[in-house]
Amino acid sequence: MDMNLMIGKRKITGSPHSILLIQLGDIGDVVLSLPCIRAVRETYPHARIAVVVWDKASSLLEDCPWLDQVIVVTKRSLSLREALRFHTDFFRNLRSLHCDLAIDFRTGTRGAIMAFLSGASQRIGLYADDGKLWRNRLFTSLWMRDYTLDLHVANYLLGFCEAFGIMTEQKTPELVVAADKQEKIRILFTREAIPQNKKIVVLQPFSLWGYKEWGKEKYISLILWLMAEYKVAVIVTGSAAEKNRAEEIVNNCGTGCYNFAGKTSIAMYAALLQECQFFIGVDSAGLHIAAAVGTPTVGIFGPSSPVSWAPMGKQHLVIRKEMPCVPCWQKGCNNSEKSRCLDELTQGKVKEMITVHLRNNYEITL
Repeated sequence: MDMNLMIGKRKITGSPHSILLIQLGDIGDVVLSLPCIRAVRETYPHARIAVVVWDKASSLLEDCPWLDQVIVVTKRSLSLREALRFHTDFFRNLRSLHCDLAIDFRTGTRGAIMAFLSGASQRIGLYADDGKLWRNRLFTSLWMRDYTLDLHVANYLLGFCEAFGIMTEQKTPELVVAADKQEKIRILFTREAIPQNKKIVVLQPFSLWGYKEWGKEKYISLILWLMAEYKVAVIVTGSAAEKNRAEEIVNNCGTGCYNFAGKTSIAMYAALLQECQFFIGVDSAGLHIAAAVGTPTVGIFGPSSPVSWAPMGKQHLVIRKEMPCVPCWQKGCNNSEKSRCLDELTQGKVKEMITVHLRNNYEITL
């Protein structure tokens, strides 16, 4: 097969009745794919649309109005017998969808295999230049990204869809949260004794990657300043595994600061972020979720590129240390897991930028 004939802007033929979307990225990747999911629904309003995601992201799409089904793939360890049973059932279920179009939003091999085994006659994906030619051959059409363009991930994915005639006017991620989840969060606020008259700032100081973190003492100083300057309640969030780290921060901040690490599912976390007035955090899934539910954000960035990953819109602020080497895309300086661009980002600079941002942006009030 001549791969050059497969690469480029090729339209989808016919009107697909059953569409399989595959997004096997992290939670943030799923959020940034929401404009594409919406575009597929708007382009094919009468099609049945299913999406495959990892289990950790699945509940985030429970209330998505553009999907008919969320198919979950587990990352937990399985015995040989369990794995065989899971994959047999999984691919049997895929075939039962009778898909005529499959779209994979990643360049990995797992999604490509799923697209191929779905039985869809049209399979579109992203060209991967990692030497796995067999992976590219599993698709009927491929799109090659122009790496000379520094694009936001959401825009890059939309460009992929638009190349195949899949369009939407809504270019930014929008996450729908059901009213019952919002009510449960308000009940949680009452149970945690958060005063009803207090505006709430959510702080997400942790990341799976330590080289993206700003530092415990700096966050403590920031929280104390926020509570004194703006009279807000501050909720520190994180995973269940980060509960003790969050507690160390909260214990140093006194009344008005709350530890919510591990207290919500990812879907309820989205509801929490929608109920708060402001979000501050590292370059992580929380930043993308907050923006997608309409909450103004401050993103503290280190080695990664805000051009690619920061929320879009004037209500969102990026704070980073300007250095010639930033962004470097490394796991800390020389892959040391320590980032000088974050170590040298001062508390004073962060507070100053937040103050100016709140003063100049009439849409945000604390």
